[in-house]
Parts: sequence; C-alpha cells; structure tokens
Amino acid sequence: MGRRVGCVSGRFTELSCSDNVIVRIRSQAVPVLRRLNGRATAHAQPIRTPLPEQDMQRKTLALAVTLALAASSFQANAQDARDAELAALKQQLAALVEKVQELEARTDAQSDVNVDTATQLDNLSNNVAKVETKGGIKVTSADKNFEASVGGRIHFDAYAFDKDVAATTDTTEFRRARLTLSGKAFGWEYKVEEDFSAGSNLDGIRDLYIARNMLGGKLTIGHFKPYRSMEELTSSNEILMMERPGTSATGIYSGRQFQQGVGYLRAGSNYTLGFSAFNMRSAPTARTEGLGYSARGTWAPIDTGTTTLHLGGSYSHENLNKGTPNVSAVSNYAGRRGPSLTMATTTAAIGTNDSKVDTWGLEAAFVNGPIFVQSEYANASFGLANGRSQDVATWYVQGSWMLNGGKKAYKAATGVFGSPTVAGKGLWELTARYDVMENKDLLDTKTTSAILGMNYYINPNMRVMLNWTKGENDKTGDEPSQIALRTQFAF
Repeated sequence: MGRRVGCVSGRFTELSCSDNVIVRIRSQAVPVLRRLNGRATAHAQPIRTPLPEQDMQRKTLALAVTLALAASSFQANAQDARDAELAALKQQLAALVEKVQELEARTDAQSDVNVDTATQLDNLSNNVAKVETKGGIKVTSADKNFEASVGGRIHFDAYAFDKDVAATTDTTEFRRARLTLSGKAFGWEYKVEEDFSAGSNLDGIRDLYIARNMLGGKLTIGHFKPYRSMEELTSSNEILMMERPGTSATGIYSGRQFQQGVGYLRAGSNYTLGFSAFNMRSAPTARTEGLGYSARGTWAPIDTGTTTLHLGGSYSHENLNKGTPNVSAVSNYAGRRGPSLTMATTTAAIGTNDSKVDTWGLEAAFVNGPIFVQSEYANASFGLANGRSQDVATWYVQGSWMLNGGKKAYKAATGVFGSPTVAGKGLWELTARYDVMENKDLLDTKTTSAILGMNYYINPNMRVMLNWTKGENDKTGDEPSQIALRTQFAF
C-alpha cells in the first residue's frame, strides 16, 4: 500500500492513510472475533481445553476474515480516490471547453473585422487611380477607362572618321531625344511622340495617332510607319546597329519613315498581316495629292522560345502626283554624318507627268539561343518623267552573338525582334553586318558597308553601342571608315 487512499476522520486523523486502513481493519475485525469466541464458549464444555487443531482453525478463520475486510476497505478507498480524480478532470475539461469557446468567439469576431477591412481596402483600391513607376510612369484611372504613360529615349552619339575622298567631320549629336505620351481612353489608344533633336514645330513629330482593336486586329489612324521592311518596323531602341540598313528609311525609303494615313494590323500566335494607305506627305512637308499603300505579311513556322525562324515579305506603292516633292533612295555607306550617294530620284516635282515608286521586299531571320541572323532584300523601281524607270536593289545580312547568355526576343505581334532580357551584371553582344545598295541601270552606282560592333546592355533601360564601319563607293572610289559610340537611355 505505497500510495495514499482516503483517510478516516476522527481520532485517527493524525495517522497516515496506511495506518488508518490498518486501524479500521482491526476495529472491524475485533467484534467478529469476539462473537466467534463467544459462540465457541457457549457451546464448549466448561472444563474442556481447546485442542491445538481447533485453536489453529480459529486463528486461520480470523485471519481470513481480517484479510477479506482489508481488501474490501482498500477497494472502497481506491474507488473513492478514482471518483474524486475523475471529478477533478471533468471540472478541468469543462473549464478548458469554456476557454476554447471564448477563443472561438474572439476569432470569429476578429475574422469579421478582417473581412470588413479587406472589403474596405478593395473598395478603396477600386476608387483610387493606380500609379506604376517600373520602367516609366503609368497612371490608370479607378474605373480603368483612362490610362496614360510617359516615356522617352535619349540617344547621344559621337563620330570619328578616317576620311578618304569625300570630306567628313568628327562630331557629336543627340541622334534622338524623344518624349512620348501614350495611353487609352474608353477603349481607344493614343500616342503622341516628339523628337526634339529633329527640329522645331512639326519637324520632330514621330508617332501621332489614335487606334482601336476591332475585327480581330488593330485599326490605326494618324501619323505612323507604313507596314514595310522588318528593320524599319523595329524600334530604334532595339535595332542591332546604330543605324538601319539600306532596306529601310535610311536607304531605299529615304525620308519616308512616317506617313499620314490609316492602317490595319492583324496578328496571331505566329503570323502578322498589315495594310496601310497613306498620303505622300509627312507632318512637316507641303500638302500634296500623292497617295501610297503598302502591305506586309510575316510567318514564324518555328517559335519554340529558344529557337525562332521568321519569314516575311512586303510591297509598297507610292504614286506621286505632279508637283509632289521628289522621293529618293540614298546610301549612307560610311555611317551617319558621313558621305552619302543618291541612288535614284523621282521627277514629279519638275515633270509634267506623275511619278511612282514600286518596292517589294523579302525578309528572313533566325535565332537559336545566343545566335541571331537576319537578312532582307528589297527592289525599288523609280519612275522617271520620260516614262522610263530605274531599279535600285539593296540587301544586307546581319547577325549577333550574345557572349554571356541571353537571346534576342521575338515579338510575334509585330513580326520583329527586340532586345534580350537583361538581368544581373548586364549582357554583351558581338555584332556584324554587310550591306549593299546598287542602281542596276546606272554604271558603277553601287555602295557597300561592312560593320563590326559591340553592344553592352547595362540594364533594361540603358545600352552602350560601339560600331566600326568601313564603306566603299564604286562610283567615286571613296573608302572611308568611321568609329561611332552611342549612349542610350530609354524608358
């Protein structure tokens, strides 16, 4: 009996529980023994002395009775202890349940507060204009009916020449200094872009249009680039070299980069179809009745994310009515601010008949991881006043190798390639291009340009470009070279 059981009150209260049990057993056993002894005495003969066997039986019986009473008393006290312990546990459990219910009530109340707070925050966010500053500045109205973004680009160039026959000038300039406002209003898009490096008033207007998605494509109205030439439609922030090749407005479409008119572009996951009709005047030129139209289609039969094959073609017709300013094809064979050669020119401005220029082009490009290759061919037929024409053909092949990772991004919605995704310490790109332009109807009217370069993409907004150009003019024998450096920031 090592553990305590219920103790008896009274004169035995100072005894231990084990002593108390023994006393109780004795107090209950003594009367029983006395009754047994009394019965034995009543039936015994007065003079007879009990036998040893009888005395042993009485002692054994007394011991059995004592043990039975002791066991009964121990069980009773043990049951009392269990009942008391169970009652205490029930009381503690009831208290615990009460506390849990109180905590649940508090949690439910707090949840109601949290839900109400979240609802209020949602309502607040839906009623407040959203401002984003990553990569530029963009503001969206609470009802999302209005959106405005502010962007811009700064291209600062430096040129150094090794002249040959034609005169050249080492210089610096802001090649581009543009500020752009674009956005949406009730489902209509708009864009206003001014290039402060191009002159004052209307001379610096670049994109100036409104547009809307409809019939599975986008309708554009205003002043924008006609759909022709892959490299021409590539942003100047993302072109491979500092200047575009001869298939663009730098060459065969010289001075006709932006036109006033209407355009429609439809694009799928791997194709584009674009059509544009335009006036032959640009924003700063005199009003004319000349009209033009162009179309371009592209297809990417392979576009897996790491590998892309691009194919495309374009056609442009420009009809210059009498009195319309002449248009030309010009080759800047030694880079910008270097010598140039006019390949062909219309005569509508001085002739008695209309002039026209019909140009068709083919394009192909391929990218596989860090390797990029792109090429275009274009042929333009320039109509002259005497009814004859001159054909100017131009083509180029250019490519690059990303030295420390990255790849050129393909923009399926417009069918052009953009800049690689820049992260970490930036990306280095080794570049090269070979460019040819020739008037097939005039002897020795041909130029070539070979360019080697390096681009360093510092971050998504900033790039440094270095180009070395070696030009050759077959007509004059001029073979100058140029080193050009550009620091570019765009947002």
